[in-house]
Amino acid sequence: MPSPVKPSGKPKPTGAPGRSARLRIVALFSAFLAGAAVLVVAVGLLLPGPTRSTGQGVAAVGGPFTLVDQNGATVTEASLKGKPTLIFFGFTHCPDVCPTALFEMSEIFAALGPDANRLQAFFVSVDPERDTPEVLKSYLGSFAPQLRGLSGTPEQVEAIKKAYRVYSRKVPLTGDDYTMDHTAVVYLMDKTGIFAAPFNAKRPPAEAAAELKRYF
Repeated sequence: MPSPVKPSGKPKPTGAPGRSARLRIVALFSAFLAGAAVLVVAVGLLLPGPTRSTGQGVAAVGGPFTLVDQNGATVTEASLKGKPTLIFFGFTHCPDVCPTALFEMSEIFAALGPDANRLQAFFVSVDPERDTPEVLKSYLGSFAPQLRGLSGTPEQVEAIKKAYRVYSRKVPLTGDDYTMDHTAVVYLMDKTGIFAAPFNAKRPPAEAAAELKRYF
């Protein structure tokens, strides 16, 4: 009977990984942590979230601005004080998202009934080239009378977009026409003018109205 064949060479170690393997694991883990940290910072800057302090007592969402409403009246950050405020950024040539948001806010005002005047709402145009006060006045005639449309010079609009961390971009269409990509968030500011939270207007109006009454 032939003798069994003996394995040749030294047996492979089965304990803890060697020094080089450990170094590779540490390097990979460090790279993962670095990538995760970058992702968290990017999301925090791009997406609206709860109010955060910048270290000087200034909220990360909101800030100074000067615009005019559809009647030509000047509106600044001081106009936010005294009542809770809903703010939505959009443009009058928007095919669906903007009119839907304004309709939802109009339904909330209706659900508030006699308390409707204890809330205010602003529709801030990201398309100052076309959305003059006259255009905004005509457009908002189809929605709740409490809604005020805001516009201004391109520089003034850029300033409030930066303050509220709003993204918008002109997208060319055929000919000289264009549309706008933009942030579609309803901002809720409390009655001191400080950002409270993104507001969910896509729910039964009575439910949304009940939540807003907590800020009166």
